[in-house]
This record gives sequence, C-alpha cells and structure tokens, in this order.
Amino acid sequence: MKNLRLKAARAALDMSQQQLADAVGVTRQTINAIEQGSYNPTIRLCTAICRALGKTLDELFWEDVG
Repeated sequence: MKNLRLKAARAALDMSQQQLADAVGVTRQTINAIEQGSYNPTIRLCTAICRALGKTLDELFWEDVG
C-alpha cells in the first residue's frame, strides 16, 4: 500500500526524497520504496522519518483498518 501521508508530509515541507533520505541516513531509493509501499521500514527508521518531518508514527505510518 502506498504511503501517501508520508509523501504529502514531505511535500508540505518542500522537501525532496533526497533531502529526507539525507536527514535520516538512508538512500533516496529507500524513501521512494517506502512511499511506493514496496519496503517496510524498521521502527527506528520510522521514528527518524517522523522526527525529520515533525509528525507522529500514527500520522505517517498507522493504517486505518476500520
């Protein structure tokens, strides 16, 4: 499942995939794979992304299954 919330949060800060990748210590391809839903990041990477974007885990990564 694509992570459109992550993409939207990154775009709202006018941040490129490369800038976010640099901020959290991964490659741009990793950020792209997370946004495309083809890579499931570790909790450590999730929290680093949240800190970089000023969001919570719930806001970016929690799936509503209701």
